[in-house]
Amino acid sequence: MKQLIAFCCLFCITTSFTPKDISWVAIGDSITYLNDHPEETAHKITKGYMTMVTEQLPNIHYINQGHNGWTSGGIAEQIDQLGIVKADVYSIFLGTNDWWQGRPVGTIADYTNNTGNGTVYGSFRIIINKLRSLNADAKIILITPMQRLDFVYVGDMHNNAWGSYKAKNGQLLSQFADAVIAIGKEEDVAVIDLFNKSGMTLHNMVKFKHVKDPATGLYKDLTYPDCILYPFNPDTDEYPYPAGAMDMTFDGLHPSDKGYAVITRMVVKELKKVK
Repeated sequence: MKQLIAFCCLFCITTSFTPKDISWVAIGDSITYLNDHPEETAHKITKGYMTMVTEQLPNIHYINQGHNGWTSGGIAEQIDQLGIVKADVYSIFLGTNDWWQGRPVGTIADYTNNTGNGTVYGSFRIIINKLRSLNADAKIILITPMQRLDFVYVGDMHNNAWGSYKAKNGQLLSQFADAVIAIGKEEDVAVIDLFNKSGMTLHNMVKFKHVKDPATGLYKDLTYPDCILYPFNPDTDEYPYPAGAMDMTFDGLHPSDKGYAVITRMVVKELKKVK
């Protein structure tokens, strides 16, 4: 009898310290998608933030719902076809492509009034409604877009974009980050504010940009803001971000391992709160 009691006590102690398995669906764009596709970065990364998170929290199991190049509008439009499953946690990391593609950010009234997929606020309402329908008790984590410097895709230099230091279609990327923060307050859900609180800024997106002086034809390695004064020509210029330029990103937009580690720390802090 004493042995049985001792075994039961040991079992209770052991199981009480065993973390519960938690399912996590990570919804996002290429920054999320690349976690499982490092070959598409020319192996400039080794792993993304979801893998890093689960290395620290092995009871969490992620499903990658990152879609390369997609906006919140694209996610909202296809929300019922994406195969998003019931989970304990959902994260939504979108906005940078909405900004670059010129989608209107809208107002919080578009969210509260569920006005549809015409604005970013409206798109987030559609997405969150879907997640609530799958699991009303799930923890939802919103992640703001990061700041970004001039982006040049390593696989095709014609795919390039300027950074968040100036507006696109009359809107700043900071307005899209503000929208995510406002939605988080409206829904009373967690917000990971990469734009303002991660320490990833225009000054450390890269260590330098390799630019050509059109007056002399000579190359210079310049830091922000001097580097943005030189126009980039994908037909004649060298790739502006050699390996030595990597800092928080490897291409001005997508996180390097160092940048993903910053995101990971902030995500882990929130996921540790999941009961």
